[in-house]
Amino acid sequence: IFAFKGDVYAGLRADTFKSQELAFAQNHLRILSGLYGLLRPLDLMQPYRLEMGTKFETKRGHNLYDFWKSIITEELKKKLSSDNTTLLNLASNEYFKSINSSELKANVVSPVFMDKKNGKYKIISFFAKKARGLMTRYVIKNRIEDITDIQNFDEGGYFFSEAMSEDNKPVFCRD
Repeated sequence: IFAFKGDVYAGLRADTFKSQELAFAQNHLRILSGLYGLLRPLDLMQPYRLEMGTKFETKRGHNLYDFWKSIITEELKKKLSSDNTTLLNLASNEYFKSINSSELKANVVSPVFMDKKNGKYKIISFFAKKARGLMTRYVIKNRIEDITDIQNFDEGGYFFSEAMSEDNKPVFCRD
């Protein structure tokens, strides 16, 4: 987790975690990787730059999605073994496509982060990335296991909008 430096990880600020928070993250957080597949925060790895959408011809398919999809999905299925499990998806759409979510025995909740621009709420990619990291940090710091508790997320000026939210797509806005 310390090797990643993108916008999401700037919001996460993993270098400030205490040992108990790292232990919680190790047990609850998974990182999707184009090179390694599915990582736990403290898994040993080398820094790299490889996007999931990279073309990669193998017997499994034409790109990294094809290569990893069944492997990542099976690993998540092992972790999410009960029907009442919830997966909080804070991955980008690009990376979440590496999972066959219909095969998971889990309720997948994918928060949406919106910022006000010209009087309207919109998803602004740069800010949404950092917000995903902020929410990951919030979940770890507060050791959240009940999905409804994410509605209290208020980091970085975001607030939960019940009116804009849909099933499994809670919306968090910032003015």
